[in-house]
Amino acid sequence: MPRLMLNNKQWTRLKAILLKQGIYDKENLRKTVEGILYHMRTGIPWRDLPKYFGKSNTIYKTFNRWSAANKFMDIFKQLIDYPDMEWILIDGTYVKAHQHSNVANPKEQAIGQSVGGNTSKIHLAVC
Repeated sequence: MPRLMLNNKQWTRLKAILLKQGIYDKENLRKTVEGILYHMRTGIPWRDLPKYFGKSNTIYKTFNRWSAANKFMDIFKQLIDYPDMEWILIDGTYVKAHQHSNVANPKEQAIGQSVGGNTSKIHLAVC
């Protein structure tokens, strides 16, 4: 299995969500989903998808149909309910604040003093 493909555990979880969305479980559903994900990861034109995934026009039409029906947003909402914490990424940074940014009400602002001047911290966690 190529490293960019879904493993069986991931596919089982995703397939259950797809079926809840009313997506028909046809024999090439996994390859169609893999083709859509491959296109999203690599950014290649639809017509250049490897033949392994099936007809590129079929995958393109499926993607458009699911997009128009808002299926992807519904799938993402269900996936976010149970995130896989094994792959969480955390990042943080300091952002220089404007010199007049903390004059209104200093109790309510998260701006601190450092050697470089006024700063604010930004943290992000991505699953």
